[in-house]
Amino acid sequence: MFAGSCIGVILLVVLLEFLRRAGKEYDRYIISQHARSLVPGPASSASSDHDHGKTAATSAAAACTPVAASKFRPNVFQQAIRAFLHMAQFAVAYFIMLLAMYYNGYIIICIFIGAYIGYFVFGWESFNIGNNGKDRMEENVTVCCG
Repeated sequence: MFAGSCIGVILLVVLLEFLRRAGKEYDRYIISQHARSLVPGPASSASSDHDHGKTAATSAAAACTPVAASKFRPNVFQQAIRAFLHMAQFAVAYFIMLLAMYYNGYIIICIFIGAYIGYFVFGWESFNIGNNGKDRMEENVTVCCG
């Protein structure tokens, strides 16, 4: 029964890492959805082959141009999903904290093992080279503490 508890603790911490990643991925999804809505549609008029080549070149250049920095505020439904993911992270993090407060060395070791496995699986993402890795330094703090 104790071994089952240890496995459950490991899975709970892995779930926390999954929820953290899900929150990041959902934010990326709604931001990319917003960015796609800002990109103008393809140009529609071309009178000759020369003009058509020019239009294709300008639309290709426009597609490669980054969207100007702007503020984005999620709609109510998107914010409700973001709030649910945050609440789930918060709740799981506090359950893990309560498990650690048993001061059982095996449970604490299982928390560490779960954090390792969870981050290994769900923290494996690419870095933005253009920011010199600064985006990595702006990771969220531990959910339970801030």
